[in-house]
Amino acid sequence: MSFYDLSKEERNQLIIEMETGIIEDLEHQDSSHLLVYASDKDTYIRKQAYLILGRLYHQESRLKERILLRVKGLLAHPDERVRQTAIYASGEIGEMDKVAPLLERGLNDPHHTVRNGVIGALKQMGRKNPTATLVFAHQRLHDANPEIRRQIIHGIELRGRTHPQDILPLLREMQDETNRRVRSMIVHVIGQISYNAGCLETVIQELKTWHNPDLVRQATIAILEIHGEQSYCIHSLEDAKVYIRNELGDTQI
Repeated sequence: MSFYDLSKEERNQLIIEMETGIIEDLEHQDSSHLLVYASDKDTYIRKQAYLILGRLYHQESRLKERILLRVKGLLAHPDERVRQTAIYASGEIGEMDKVAPLLERGLNDPHHTVRNGVIGALKQMGRKNPTATLVFAHQRLHDANPEIRRQIIHGIELRGRTHPQDILPLLREMQDETNRRVRSMIVHVIGQISYNAGCLETVIQELKTWHNPDLVRQATIAILEIHGEQSYCIHSLEDAKVYIRNELGDTQI
């Protein structure tokens, strides 16, 4: 039975039991309960495990070092679900000086689910600790591995949705990217950071300074696509078209 097959009361009780078991592990230098949860086939059981680790890290100072050791240990486990849980737990811990080496291992993990977990961890950390997260991202922005570059760009997207000015300088550095998947991610992220209040204007003013017209055109297409598809955009599709045409010219529409 999966997490959401349970009633709300049963889910709450399970979370209490999970937290009790994880605390018991931490206090007795054990991982038996945690490994059961971290390897569960149900995504939501694993999610509760890393949320509990993050919550305990911030609420129980006596357990901080033990939690970091457990999370580091999970990253050496042969099961990719366990390693992915460790990466998400790193995001919940959120202190870059503590978890940067763990995220680095995640970026280079052989399994794609663990590597993708770094994207989620960076998104979470970008919300709570944007400065350190963007420094980490910038340091790895030009990694020789294009998959790492793609993950980093995706990982800073969430911060950009509300503060596009924070991530646009990093994207500007990538405008001569030649890898197709990385370029596609740059374009995707620009579209995703364009629809909240004030964001379209910030993004377009930035694109006016870029020297790569092909990428700018792809980016404006992505911006218009999201404005045409989603009702939550501040501007209508027509208003977005008019603004882009006035600022960038007809050739970019």
